[in-house]
Amino acid sequence: MRKTLVTGAGGMLGQAVTAALRAAGHRVVPLPRGRLDITSAPAVREALRIHTPDAVVNCAAFVNVDAAEINEATALRINGDGVRHLAAACAETGARLLHVSTDYVFAGDSDTPYAEDAPAAPRTAYGRTKLVGERAVIDLLPDTGTVVRTAWLYGSGGAHFVATVARLVQARENGHRAAPIGVVDDQFGQPTWTGDVAARLAELLDRPPVPGVLHATNGGETTWHGLAREVVSLLGGDPGHVRPISSAELGRPAPRPARSTLSHGRWAREGLPPMRHWRAALHAAWPTLGLSTRRT
Repeated sequence: MRKTLVTGAGGMLGQAVTAALRAAGHRVVPLPRGRLDITSAPAVREALRIHTPDAVVNCAAFVNVDAAEINEATALRINGDGVRHLAAACAETGARLLHVSTDYVFAGDSDTPYAEDAPAAPRTAYGRTKLVGERAVIDLLPDTGTVVRTAWLYGSGGAHFVATVARLVQARENGHRAAPIGVVDDQFGQPTWTGDVAARLAELLDRPPVPGVLHATNGGETTWHGLAREVVSLLGGDPGHVRPISSAELGRPAPRPARSTLSHGRWAREGLPPMRHWRAALHAAWPTLGLSTRRT
């Protein structure tokens, strides 16, 4: 039975990956941040020495995009140095590494979906630090390291946009606000269910190593506004209560990609179908999210 160590196992994606790997028959060693600090090279080496995994799935990350803009050094210790420690330890022990990365490594201004080998040009501290981690995996594990980029994640066991929209709908329903809910309509991307990403990572570990970069996002594209309207519909409400706004109106410290849709060509080359459309995934995920059906 294959043994797989999951870092960042307490996070939203880490929980989904742990569940998917167990369902696939793996012996899973789930290590949340409290049990493994990947910024410590000795701790990482010791964890792999003790647990002797066949593979490592890295879900540990500094993911607060705005906080990274303010403190890039802290984000770099986790997203860059921490990943290098994992890759180096895997190189020493012979373990495979699947490392989860992000669409933020791109500029986010392309009229067409970004291919896996498109030039990286991050515009944020978060993107820059994640790119450092990607390069560490590819440099240190050229034959057994896989970078899996994803985006716009939602799922059970964590905070995410879909749950935020549901909370705002409930507040509106309870009379705490009467105005329409304003949601950004000038950022395009791919809402992606953690359950689908986790299943795909499990599939990859049941195959020979696929070195390099893969994109694991649900298909199609929409805006945050489009996603919010779909969520309101699933809640049984009126999507007309969602008002489109601009990114400038939101005024976040870190710039967001205007269009960071990822292409999935490499899945076909590896003999696997791309992940399903984002709307189909959201409908499939809905019963697992614990969101009540409401009226607005």
